[in-house]
Formats: sequence, structure tokens, C-alpha cells
Amino acid sequence: MNRRDFLTLSATGIVGLGLSSFPLPIWARGKGDKEYSVILLGDTHFDVDPPSVYHADYLKKEAEKISKARVAEFTRNGEMWKDRCPRLMRRASLLVKDNTKMVLQMGDLIQGDCDNAGTHKKMLSDALERIKGEFKGLPFVTVVGNHDIRGIDAKETYHQYMPMRMSEELKKSITKTTFGFNIGDDAYIAIDFNDPDDAEIERLLNETKGARHTFIMTHGPVFPADISSCRWIFHGGASAAETEARRHFRQAFAKRNAIVLCGHIHTTDFMDWYGDGGRITQMTMSSVWTSEKQKKYEVRSEGAENYGMLRENRRLKGEDLKDERALFDEYRPGIRQHTNSTSQGSYKLNVGKKHVTIDFYAGDSRELSHRFVIR
Repeated sequence: MNRRDFLTLSATGIVGLGLSSFPLPIWARGKGDKEYSVILLGDTHFDVDPPSVYHADYLKKEAEKISKARVAEFTRNGEMWKDRCPRLMRRASLLVKDNTKMVLQMGDLIQGDCDNAGTHKKMLSDALERIKGEFKGLPFVTVVGNHDIRGIDAKETYHQYMPMRMSEELKKSITKTTFGFNIGDDAYIAIDFNDPDDAEIERLLNETKGARHTFIMTHGPVFPADISSCRWIFHGGASAAETEARRHFRQAFAKRNAIVLCGHIHTTDFMDWYGDGGRITQMTMSSVWTSEKQKKYEVRSEGAENYGMLRENRRLKGEDLKDERALFDEYRPGIRQHTNSTSQGSYKLNVGKKHVTIDFYAGDSRELSHRFVIR
């Protein structure tokens, strides 16, 4: 499909990225679609205090298996959602303007760790309604994260429930956790990085070749993250098969000059990379506001020469981390921009006729904290 065909199909309102028979909703077509905005949220880890609301039986049944760190997450999330996250969401809601099309959330919508399917489904539903309630009826789209499928019968529950909810939000049939949609002539492809459906990703890429911009939504980043679990990325395994798949899709995304929107690592990271015959720009976002100090945007690492060094310095200081310098070195030559910040907040994607930017608002800051120029 060439660009003219893609635009024609989009304009008629009869074809979405998944070739759905549903008409495109009003917010996804029309002359205004060349310039629009989208509210972006990173990980949210929705939870409440006390932990017994969602985790009571899980704590009893899994007491011998779960770590103190996991229990600490329940306390962290409950405290965070008492005050800071509601403030963050209210601030994000003020970013909604007449041209705002939807809200996109980068996975780990919830903490998970429930003891049965019913409780897990309720946690997902409660999170959707709690967050959607701030955004004036805008469609709310989420991509699956690792926490979203963590717990007893959690994965099966998510796979049964969330495609149904995404169908309601997008007004088109969604049957998988890897799916596509469009806003005007821009393609959005949501990937399940936990269980990559390579055939579906290839199909969506093939069907959207004429798109103006290609946005890849994935919870786990495409580029190795400068953290201990640096391989927890899209096709990040060290096996020959995983390495081949990682490089294959890196090339496929680069040829589309893809813009990757992701989360998982609880930082605000920006990467602009050239290679494989094209360009990939990745924005990693987080809305897990655990401390007031994260309300200020401060860069802790930047530049191609420092990519991967946060992790490497920890290894050199004696932490039990595998030497992954070769993995980071594979990407370093193509880096044009790289910044890493522990700031948490909300984000606004601005898509114009000539430029794409992402505005970052740390915590509940009223003033713009930083603008990232994507295109």
C-alpha cells in the first residue's frame, strides 16, 4: 500500500490499521488530523492503601515466594496514589485542548499481584475508570506491561478483558494485545513486548507503509536501558534467535523512521538514533511519582559517550551485574542525542505539519519542564 492509498483509506473512514469494518471515529479523521495532540502517561502502577484491597489473599498464598521488595511496592503505590498521582493526573488533564485526540499509557497500568482472575479484572477496571475520569471522555489506550499480567491467572485475564476494553475505546475490533490504529494519516502500533507477536507486527507494518509518521507503543524499550536489567527490552534476550529478531525489527523500525513511545524503566529518557538505513527516536516515560524531588527535571546522564555508563559504573563498583558493554556498544555509534532523568510526570505529544514534539511536565508542575524535539 502506497502513501496515496493509505491516505485515501483513512479519509473514507472505513479502514483502520487492522482493516476493521468499524468506521473510524470522529476523533480519528478530518482535516484537523494533520495537527493534533495526545496526552501521554508512563507507568502508573495503580494501587490503593491498604494492600488488602487487591492483595490480601495473594500475600497469604504467595508469602513464601514473594520478596520484601514486592511488598514494599504495595506500600509505595498505595502512598503514591493517595496524593501525588491524583495531582499528576489532574495536571495532565489540563493539557487537554480542542485538538487532543486521546490518552496513551505505556503499560504497567496496575501493580498486579492479585490472587485470582476476578480481583485482577477489578483492578484493571478500577484503574481505567479512575484515570479516564480525569480526561473528559477522551479515548484511553494502554499497551500491556509486565505488571499488567503478573499474579494468579493475571495473563489470561488481561488477554480476555483488555482487548474488549480497547475495542470500546477505539471503536474498532481489537482482539489481541498487539494491535494498530490510526489518527489521520499517522500509524500507531501497540506491541506486547512480553510475548511479541512478530507475524502481527509485520502485518501491521506492511499495511501502514504509506503512513506519515509511525509510532511504536511498547512497554519495554527498543533500545537497551541503562539499568541492571538492560535486556528487558523488545526481543532483548541474549540467544541467537532473539538477537536476530531484535536486529530485524530495529531495521524495520529504522526504515520507517519510527517514533517509539515506551515506559518500564521509571525514568524520562530520550534517544535519537541513526542506523540500519534510517532513524529511530525513542521517548521513555514514567508517571510513577514516588518522591517530591522528582518534580524537578534534572539530567543525570547525557551524550552517546555516557550511554550505558550508569549501569557499567555500578558493575565496576562491585555490583553483581553481567558485563553488557558489547550490547551498548552496538548502539552507541548511531546515537545523536541521549538524555536520562529520574523525573516523573505527564507528557503531551504535539504532532504538527512539520514538527513533532513531546512536552514534559514533571510531577504536577504548572510550567513546562522540558520540550523534546522528536521531528
